[in-house]
Amino acid sequence: MISLLPLIKNETIKIIKKKRFYVILLILLVLVPIFTYAQMRSAERTREKFHGDWRLEVQQQITDNENSLGSDRVPDEWKKFRKIFVQQLQYYLDHDVNPNEPNGVTFTREFMSNSITLFIPLLIMAIASDIVSGERTTGTIKMLLTRPVKRWKVLLSKLVTLFMFTSLIVVSAFVITYVISGAVFGYKGFNLPVFTGFQITGSDVDLAAVHGVPQWKYLLMQGGLVWFVSLTVASLAFMVSVLVRSTAASIVVMMAALIAGTILTNMASAWNSAKYLFMVNLELTDYLSGTPAPIEGMNLTFSLAVLSIWALAGLIISFLVFTKRDILN
Repeated sequence: MISLLPLIKNETIKIIKKKRFYVILLILLVLVPIFTYAQMRSAERTREKFHGDWRLEVQQQITDNENSLGSDRVPDEWKKFRKIFVQQLQYYLDHDVNPNEPNGVTFTREFMSNSITLFIPLLIMAIASDIVSGERTTGTIKMLLTRPVKRWKVLLSKLVTLFMFTSLIVVSAFVITYVISGAVFGYKGFNLPVFTGFQITGSDVDLAAVHGVPQWKYLLMQGGLVWFVSLTVASLAFMVSVLVRSTAASIVVMMAALIAGTILTNMASAWNSAKYLFMVNLELTDYLSGTPAPIEGMNLTFSLAVLSIWALAGLIISFLVFTKRDILN
């Protein structure tokens, strides 16, 4: 009998030889500087416009959003979001905290929050989508399964390796973003307060539970949620890779699901049942910042439960199909 460790080592070597992880790092090293430069130019224009006074900037945001509430051109759903945004901005203003102070830590926090639904999952798909289907396409899976090892062990080794690289991608994204943005905005900001605990009901924000946490602690909470979402996406991409023979088809299926989720998040407020789809529940970091859920009745506990069920179902299906299907023919 072959133990699991040599199988995991073998799968790790395969992924490294494919050089896809290095491509992912290269993508981060190319795109993060572009995003950082865009943010730098935006911050410069804002400073010039408000003469470096962040309170004027926040007050202007509040005024602009309040004025838009009386416009018939603004949909009611957008008005709800803007009412909540105004209340949150006013809370920051009353407590003399700049919510958008430019620094490497703040940029990293915003970047990871914006990347959780599409950018990070796409990076994970680069590894997950062909971890099984790729070997069936090349025929190497037949050689592996002729060895004296149970099928579930073969699949488990692939899953463990995938989770390892998924975790590495999330950590790499945090580190690369902080190092590059910090070179432009400065590496300070870990102890700046960030407010969390906004309880949203309809268009009203309950501020009773709001409390400030240092930004380093907020980053840890955010990182845990990003990692959880990444593992869920990896589990589902893993399932698709088991079910579909073609790597290209596997990638297309997952890309379509993720893009559909982005569209549904903006359009699904009238379709209550959409909240049970995994794609609509990926924006876990929005619960930390107090952004309204796309559908009434959704909260952090609900989204964590939905994603857990989808991930567990994906893994169960993966192992059942892989151990029962005639893969050698």
